[in-house]
Amino acid sequence: MPGGGATHGRPPGDIGLVSVVAEGAVAAGVRRIEALTGHAARHRGNANTNIVTSAAGLLRSGPHDVLDRIEALQGQLKSAEKALADARQKLALGGGGEGGSASETVNGVTFVGRVVEGVAAKDIKSVVDAEKKRVGSGVVVMVLKGDDGKGTVAIGVTEDLTSRYAAGTLIKSATAALGGRGGGGRPDMAQGGGPDGSKADEAIAAIRALL
Repeated sequence: MPGGGATHGRPPGDIGLVSVVAEGAVAAGVRRIEALTGHAARHRGNANTNIVTSAAGLLRSGPHDVLDRIEALQGQLKSAEKALADARQKLALGGGGEGGSASETVNGVTFVGRVVEGVAAKDIKSVVDAEKKRVGSGVVVMVLKGDDGKGTVAIGVTEDLTSRYAAGTLIKSATAALGGRGGGGRPDMAQGGGPDGSKADEAIAAIRALL
């Protein structure tokens, strides 16, 4: 093997079947290939064939259709996950009706404060965005009570109000109510959290007081 090394055999036929199991860089311009030969390679090939055959049985497809079937199932799973996230968002907004979450007027500003459950922390900003669009002008606070007892809060401020109320500033009071510190984001959207999700109502009250 030019520029490298190899395990030596007698006639090439002694090596027999070769099955590559790993390949990667070990130094600049040098790559390492690991392989099985002979009976070990054949055993590995038979094992892989059995795995594909079993997978085909579970997927109710032919062995050559396994990859296509997996890709199709991945697409279905992605669609189902999106539908579930949308359903949870509608539930967080009060069941998905036209009315959305109840709002109130505080110091001339529309304010929506809601404690939500069953929504993933990563999706809470989407819930706030949806409510901002519904109210048109206002401040929206959503506090998620997690299964672990922690609280996650997201605050959205519509563009027309960011000169008066910056979400990145408001969030600090909300996270403090949850026993946390700081939080961050843009003037129109911020997120933070704290260890005490039971203080969700206090977090909402803290923002209402700032308005």
